[in-house]
Formats: sequence, structure tokens, C-alpha cells
Amino acid sequence: MKDVNEFVQTVFSGLPPLVIEDVVDEGERIVVRARTPRDTAVCPVCGARSERVHGYHWRTVADVPVDERRVVVRVRVRRLVCPTRGCRHTFREQVPGVLDRYQRRTTRLTRQVKAVVKELAGRAGARLLAILAVSLSRHTALRALLRIPLSTGRVPRVIGVDDFALRRRHRYATVIIDAETHERIDVLPDRTADTLEAWLREHPGVEIVCRDGSATYAEAIRRALPDAVQVADRWHMWHNLCEAALSEVKAHSTCWATVLDAPLAGTRSAACSTRASACSNAPAASNWP
Repeated sequence: MKDVNEFVQTVFSGLPPLVIEDVVDEGERIVVRARTPRDTAVCPVCGARSERVHGYHWRTVADVPVDERRVVVRVRVRRLVCPTRGCRHTFREQVPGVLDRYQRRTTRLTRQVKAVVKELAGRAGARLLAILAVSLSRHTALRALLRIPLSTGRVPRVIGVDDFALRRRHRYATVIIDAETHERIDVLPDRTADTLEAWLREHPGVEIVCRDGSATYAEAIRRALPDAVQVADRWHMWHNLCEAALSEVKAHSTCWATVLDAPLAGTRSAACSTRASACSNAPAASNWP
């Protein structure tokens, strides 16, 4: 019996401070019956602590699946009476870190659901959660996503700035990302220099800005962050390199025609010298970045 209790406490170690009284295997799901500890609780009206029990009620919530089966936790929660004269307010005790008010899932299951919907949103998140034995509709997944607070972390040292089309050839916006963690920081409503400049002035601390070849972004960064280093992003680096190589090949197109028309007689060194002399007489490439 001791080994069984230790096993139960290990499997459901994320449910303290609940006191687990029984675990029932119902085939498709596992039902855990538990109760709250007999500690005092704080009255939400006056703040006095109370242990006077007014009554009990059962609260049923879903927990993290075990062995690809749903887990349901039935908790007996006390309803207490405030001992303060003039208050006499009755209230239900809460279990912070395990049960959230008005929720049908435990806190740790809610964390997992939010982690999934943050990456996959509604339909895809609901499909993946179904595979993980968590029954959730796409609408509930979206509501869980909307409850995630927006991060207000530090301004990164290196940012990436680029525009994207909300409606092609009509409306564009600017996305700002952390170039080191690749996380989105903010989205600006347009791609004008004044908007980007205002955002940079409100978020000091940026040292390096990775951008495209837009002169508008360059001017905004120069005005707001005169000491920041501006670098080209990887895509535009490769794009410019490919265009430069193509221009060089086009500029020496006459060289290839001369070499192809040359006689094939002679040694290999003679052919190489013919190519070298032809290339030396070709016009220089233009528009090299």
C-alpha cells in the first residue's frame, strides 16, 4: 500500500496541495478524487482568515493526460464563513497554482494548452491537442490564445526590420523582430520613415539594425539611432550577389562567343591564353554593388 501511494503521488505530483484520496481507472479516462487541505482561507471581502465550514461542493476539472488517456480531477472544495462581525460573508476557498477561478482545467494543463495554441492557433492546435488526449474545440483554443498576455520584455540589442503586404500594391506594414531569437516584437501600421523613427525613439537600446535596401528605413534609423550599425539582411545580401554575378557574366558575353569560335587545334595552354586575352579586351561590368 505504501508503494502504491508513493506511485500515485509521483504520477500526480503536479496537484499539490490537494490531498489525493482515490484514483479510479474507468478505461477511457482516469478519475482522481481529492480534497483541499484543512487550512484556513482568506476572506476576499475583509481579508480575515477563517476555518468555519459552511458547506462542501464538488469541482470537476481536466488535468494533464496519463498514458494517452484523459484525466479528470474531482475536488471537494469547502465553502467557508467569514468570522468577522458585520461581514459574515461566505466564500469558496481557492487553490492557487492548481485550480483557477471559473476554469475547467488545472493550471498545469492550461499552461500546456497555451503553449500549443501559441504556436499553432485554433484548428491546428485543436487537432494536435486531440492527439495528446486533450479534448478542445478550435473556438476554445482561440480563447485560450487571446488570454495569453502580450510580452513586455526588454528591447533586444539586434533587431530586424522589413515590410510586408497587407493588401498588395495598396497597403503595407512593417514587422520588427528580434534578430537573435527570431521572435516578433511589434508590427507597425505602415512602412513610413516617421512611424519607424517614432518606434525606435520609444525603444532605446538597439545597437544593430538588420534591414533591406529601403532608403526610407535607412533614413529613419539614421535619425532615431545615429550610433546604431545598419547591416543588410541575408536575403538581400544573396540577392545582390546573384545580380552582380549575373551582370558580370552578361558583360563578358562577347568573351564566350570569341572562345567558342576559336579553332580547337593546339594545346590546352593555347586555348587558355585565348580565353585570357579575350576576357582582357572585354568591357568592364557595370552596376556592381
